[in-house]
Amino acid sequence: MSIINKSNVEITTFFLVGMPGLEYAHIWISIPIGSMYLFAILGNCTILFVIKTEPSLHEPMYYFLSMLAMSDMGLSCSSLPTMGRIFLFNAPEISASACFAQEFFIHGFTAVESSVLLIMSFDRFLAIHSPLRYSSILTSVRVAKIGIVLFLKSILLVLAFPFTLRSLKYCSKSQLSDSYCLHQDVMKLACSDNRIDVIYGFFGALCLMVDFMLIAVSYILILKTVLGIASQKEQLKALNTCVSHICAVIIFYLPIINLAIVHRFAQHVSPLFNVLMANVLLLVPPMMNPNMYCVKTRQIRVRVLAKLCQKQI
Repeated sequence: MSIINKSNVEITTFFLVGMPGLEYAHIWISIPIGSMYLFAILGNCTILFVIKTEPSLHEPMYYFLSMLAMSDMGLSCSSLPTMGRIFLFNAPEISASACFAQEFFIHGFTAVESSVLLIMSFDRFLAIHSPLRYSSILTSVRVAKIGIVLFLKSILLVLAFPFTLRSLKYCSKSQLSDSYCLHQDVMKLACSDNRIDVIYGFFGALCLMVDFMLIAVSYILILKTVLGIASQKEQLKALNTCVSHICAVIIFYLPIINLAIVHRFAQHVSPLFNVLMANVLLLVPPMMNPNMYCVKTRQIRVRVLAKLCQKQI
């Protein structure tokens, strides 16, 4: 009798998770999750539509906001297929090829959003530090070039992720710990040497942390500039233009840092907490960003309300 060694059978299908311990309630959990996706897509589409149709918003700040909205929509659309399958149809399986493609898009749009938040911080610094030269420095052509460079830089950063994961062998483990595929989650399942993926993943995380540190430096410079303004009213007015961006930075980087710590160090953390933190990363920023910018940015708020009033009339 021949004995088949299962550890030598290569796995071609992975299994994602919904809410561990709450599988019986997946259909009900799909309602708030679906609502968050809907609000995220509608909110970001509204931002893009208003900026495109209003000539008065054709300025660098709003162009960068458009880039942020597009990266948010990319993040939402990248995770929507697997989240929908898990919570609506109880279908957690995903092929290896689809998994590698999904993690490429998720990490790619995450890198794009990080880069956009960085350049938006420089935009705020330039607007506060040199308001008279702002328009001449950040012309439409330069903004377009910056957008292209940021996109290419982000894509090149994660381009090798699917290929390095495909080069690994997956033998005995097929259960992932999130509701979508992440590089650091998939590489842990490999039964072959994954040191290259570990180093590559660390480099990618380091690039995000560099973006975060540069954003912090930008705000130190902004604060230094604001403190040099004589009028307290003007100081508050200058800082108020940064509130939406500060909130966007916090809700984007905080889940990333927590998720990285959980995957790296917290081996005995609750699986439910891990899934919740991963879902917050992809659900909350795309949903909250358009709402924050509509509430805190008067020009966008006025234009959105005007569009809504026109539709009612």
